[in-house]
Amino acid sequence: MYKKRENAVVVKSKEFAIESIKLYKFLVGTKKDFVISKQFLRSATSIGANIKEADISMSKKEFISKLNISLKEASETEYWLELLHESEYITKKQFDFFYSKCVELIKLLTAIIKTASDNLKKIN
Repeated sequence: MYKKRENAVVVKSKEFAIESIKLYKFLVGTKKDFVISKQFLRSATSIGANIKEADISMSKKEFISKLNISLKEASETEYWLELLHESEYITKKQFDFFYSKCVELIKLLTAIIKTASDNLKKIN
């Protein structure tokens, strides 16, 4: 059976989602935070979900649109991480770990969207 090789942004976003779920469990269990951590979890896991949707897009426009949604979710996740850190729910070490991974996803998504948009302009 043929298995499609997953690209870097798919793999990295899934790894980020798994680590985010672990952080959410920690925040709910240890810090008893149910509000900010839930927002963080929702946006952090949505990044990869939208990337997966983009992967099976019917058109280049749909592909770009789904990746833009992922980029927005990554930006929102960055915000929740800042709040979690600045309100002392997570340590600097935890913040640095998640923040660097989130920024890496933002950079990857931005590059992919730019390339796809440039390629779409060439076609039209």
